[in-house]
Amino acid sequence: MNSLTAIQVRKALKSKATPDRAKASQRFFKTGKGEYGEGDVFIGVTMPDQRIVAKQFIELPLAEILKLLHSKVHEERMTALVIMVYQFERSKVDSERKKIFDAYLANTRWINNWDLVDVTAPRIVGAYLGPRAIPTLKRLAHSKNLWEKRIAMISTLYQISQGDCGPALVIAEMLLKDPHDLMHKASGWMLREAGKKCSQPQLERFLQKHGDHMPRTMLRYAIEKFPKAKQQEYLRMGKK
Repeated sequence: MNSLTAIQVRKALKSKATPDRAKASQRFFKTGKGEYGEGDVFIGVTMPDQRIVAKQFIELPLAEILKLLHSKVHEERMTALVIMVYQFERSKVDSERKKIFDAYLANTRWINNWDLVDVTAPRIVGAYLGPRAIPTLKRLAHSKNLWEKRIAMISTLYQISQGDCGPALVIAEMLLKDPHDLMHKASGWMLREAGKKCSQPQLERFLQKHGDHMPRTMLRYAIEKFPKAKQQEYLRMGKK
């Protein structure tokens, strides 16, 4: 019988926590009043240390993982998600992978900062959906929840890695009018990756269509790897 518990993981994380890092993380992840991470709590554990703990508890039962994920402590939520990633990636059984995928999407309320999304969404949501990603990602992109929209956009990194930039272009187009800077950055990042790893001609067709009305931050991220002269060409387009 598996006797690993969320309490044991919490103790392991606390043993690696430092107050100075906690304070720095509170500032970096914008946890102040009115900021996107308002109310998030950090104890000060580095990402490498969280990965170490996650590997130590890779056999943690899903019920215990969800106890961690429902924590107010950021590092506990991240460690829970990383354990889910490790379990998902080592499993060869589709029903087990689906259980993890379903649990992930059922608990997006607690996947509520950009690093939690960015580290895990492509490796669970993107990887599970594979070539059939667009319908689910469209549903997430229509959400009123900032983090579900970011999950939709960042999950496309998996398809990009497989040579398919279609989902990234579809979701980026849906999110062109999103007001949040975090979404502008996410969409621009995925567009840049689509052009770099997948198809620059497809990216340029997207930019020719939308470059004059897409958010400036999104445009700058998308063209970051272009030659300087071409960057200026698109930036002039964006001023019109």
